[in-house]
Amino acid sequence: MNQLKNSELFEDLSKSIAGELIGKYEFPWEVLPHIKEYIIELGKTLSSDEYDNPSENVWISKSAKVFPSAYINGPAIICAGAEVRHCAFIRGNAIVGENAVVGNSTELKNVILFNNVQVPHYNYVGDSILGFKSHMGAGSITSNVKSDKTLVTVSVNGEKVETGLKKMGAILGDNVEVGCNSVLNPGTIVGKESNIYPLSMVRGYVPTKSIYKNKNEVVNKN
Repeated sequence: MNQLKNSELFEDLSKSIAGELIGKYEFPWEVLPHIKEYIIELGKTLSSDEYDNPSENVWISKSAKVFPSAYINGPAIICAGAEVRHCAFIRGNAIVGENAVVGNSTELKNVILFNNVQVPHYNYVGDSILGFKSHMGAGSITSNVKSDKTLVTVSVNGEKVETGLKKMGAILGDNVEVGCNSVLNPGTIVGKESNIYPLSMVRGYVPTKSIYKNKNEVVNKN
């Protein structure tokens, strides 16, 4: 299970304002239930010289760009240089890292976006963590609840790892590229520097530095 650890997925926790939180836990799904409380406590410590506090438990960097039609519900932190575009819907419990992009009609809920993450076009990201410089192509989404409503497991090497969570979307390691209109099913974990082909339906663990073409064809990068 070493490949599922935070230390393997995220090379440098300083690339997220939530690095301290992530560093407390061995596996990424252990982080998800604590995002809300972490934002509230961290937000109280943010400098008013650097962050606006336009509504309860919402902190927005003065250098971030938030379009007028975007909706941000707390708790939420929008970090320096981030861009939240037209009609973005941030439902709460969301950390948007430095220079990250939350695009047109993109919806976030209970997520951590590391710095330089891009979810720029019609994405849904829920109960998920996206590592440094990861990118989701247009229309790609995380599915965070199983159809039978049972607890989410992570499939790796033919075994199922219990998360104890009813809701878990996807975990993307650093520099992951997800192709357009892909669906990342509950409990998907993609190792750093991997690519997902467009129109993919992904479930379970995708190894580091690999290319996911379909469930029967996952190849190592040259």
